[in-house]
Order: sequence, then structure tokens, then C-alpha cells
Amino acid sequence: MTVGNKVNQALIQAEALAASLKGFSMDTEDQQAQQMFQQLAQTTESTAQMLKARLQYIQGEEPQYRPEFKQQQQMKQQQNQQQ
Repeated sequence: MTVGNKVNQALIQAEALAASLKGFSMDTEDQQAQQMFQQLAQTTESTAQMLKARLQYIQGEEPQYRPEFKQQQQMKQQQNQQQ
């Protein structure tokens, strides 16, 4: 698993956690707990935004994420199949 895949997986998990925390905030009647869950959701959303920015950087830097690299790999596979 590449770094990009790991960061993407972490991003998905962070977004899911933020959604769960928001849900917990809405489900509880305890105002102190609501506030805690809202703060945790905001922190997690901030983390998700940082991960998203990092993923975009990685996708721009790592050759396997570049479209021209994928095209080259496909061409090589087709040439190998023809031989």
C-alpha cells in the first residue's frame, strides 16, 4: 500500500469519525457532552482538511498518480500483450 493510499484511507476514516461525532452531539441531551462532541468534530474536520491537502500534494508528486504515468503503464501492458 502506497503512502497515498494510506493517507486516503486515513482521510476517509477522519471524515467518518467527524460525522459520527456530529451525530453523537445531536443524540445527547447533556449540553456538556454536546459541546465536547462538537469540539471533537471540529478538530477531526480540521484534521481531515489537512489530510486532504496532503493527499492532493502526494497525487501531484508521486508518478503513479499522474495521468501520463498511467497512460505509459497501459501502453507498456498493451505492447507486452502483443508480443
